[in-house]
Amino acid sequence: MHNDLRKTAGQLIMIRFPGTVLDAATADFLKTNSIRAVCLFRGNMTDAAQLARLTADLRAVMGPEALIAIDQEGGAVVRSTWVPAPPAAMGLGAADDTDLAYRTGAAVARAVKSLGFNWNFAPVLDLNNNPHNPVIAERSFGAEPQRAAALAMAWMAGSHAEGVACCVKHFPGHGDTSVDSHRDLPTVNKPVDELHRLELAPFRIACAAGPLSAPAIMTAHIVYPTLDQENPATMSRRILTGLLRDEWHYQGIIITDGMDMHAIAGRYGVGNAAVRALTAGADMVMALGTTETQNETLDAIAAAIACGELSQSDIDTRLARLSTLALAYPCKPRSYKEDAADRAIMAEGWRRALTAYSVAGQAPQRPAAGAKLRLVARQDVVSDGVSEAGVPAAVVAASLRKLYDVELLTFADANTFDWSTLPQDGRYTMLASTSRLRYGENARSGWHPDLHLALWNPYQALDIQAPALLTYGFAGPALDAINAWLSGELQATGNAPVPGFCS
Repeated sequence: MHNDLRKTAGQLIMIRFPGTVLDAATADFLKTNSIRAVCLFRGNMTDAAQLARLTADLRAVMGPEALIAIDQEGGAVVRSTWVPAPPAAMGLGAADDTDLAYRTGAAVARAVKSLGFNWNFAPVLDLNNNPHNPVIAERSFGAEPQRAAALAMAWMAGSHAEGVACCVKHFPGHGDTSVDSHRDLPTVNKPVDELHRLELAPFRIACAAGPLSAPAIMTAHIVYPTLDQENPATMSRRILTGLLRDEWHYQGIIITDGMDMHAIAGRYGVGNAAVRALTAGADMVMALGTTETQNETLDAIAAAIACGELSQSDIDTRLARLSTLALAYPCKPRSYKEDAADRAIMAEGWRRALTAYSVAGQAPQRPAAGAKLRLVARQDVVSDGVSEAGVPAAVVAASLRKLYDVELLTFADANTFDWSTLPQDGRYTMLASTSRLRYGENARSGWHPDLHLALWNPYQALDIQAPALLTYGFAGPALDAINAWLSGELQATGNAPVPGFCS
């Protein structure tokens, strides 16, 4: 009997696993527990051939209702890095064109479907209304609810037209936090009417669009005291059932964010938290973590079923929703002949996103062709655990060397690097920001480049007293767009879709 309950529990969780092949132990774990959903990350991927084999092996084990998921948002949050590189959501916000957003979402879907995925955890519906947000920033389409929702819905429609289900995130909104829920439990303490006017508005639009509504929504590990004083949204019946199901009549899938994140695992324990999420109204628990924590999750859910804490009718409803999603977006890879055309769509997005930022009336100026240029950038490139690692300084230098005589100078720590030690030799000085971290007082007070290339987090432009170019991401097409601007071929026509910037 316990095995049957674990098989039921297995259909309500999504797991991750290490490695680039489906080893016998993982295959057995999936089969034994009837697990039908996995999320793959960068560490599971090397190239298209390997990934296609892996997803084919997963389909063979998990069956026709397999759900194979990926975070392929665009910008810095992409797992498959060799396919055409999509602009970040805020880049599309800066371009402000729903047709471009639709074509981008469709191109993303064509690429990931060819690799064997049928579920993409995108687009982000968080409004980035906090410039110190450490984890959303350029992942958001902007700060204005209706426009952000319109762009996200267009992106999602493009994905759905190509057969890949979307999952909007992070409900009820991760935009106005200064804490990363991967590391701790954030709180967004706002009056209910303000939440409805801002954070909740894009999600309500996405949930209320009838047949065009989001087929899935991901919860945030955040406490909203005016909605529920005690529970993070992931485990809040008031939010998931009361607001989303009863008030908004949302019919799609509710899936939790990763339950291995410290905001949850460190406070509640993974098994207990999984049961609380399901009883709150979630349909699927993202049980990432390890085999040990996945077993703990399965045992806890099975025990909750056995004692009636999770009723059979509730489970049947959840399983029916998951089946509906899997059948509507079957996991059937397609050929991918559109690579070149899709690269052109993505390049258009990066070019139209490019935003000029002026300081004290001083707009960015192009150095003359062939000028002597000093590029300053940090030595290492880092991932923040959500995004891929930034672009290496040497890659930025190589790109700029197509136009200039470039000397590269790197620093280890922005908090101690002394800008005044740079030679006063007349070289045009460019700062390239290649991490997500905002700058501290040392950089804000003492760094004065001639031009700042904000290659990741646009808010870094507010930290440096220099005119800037904002790309909202560091993929190859972003560097190409900068070169096109530097050579006079391109105007920076993007407008940052968040407060604090003027172009």
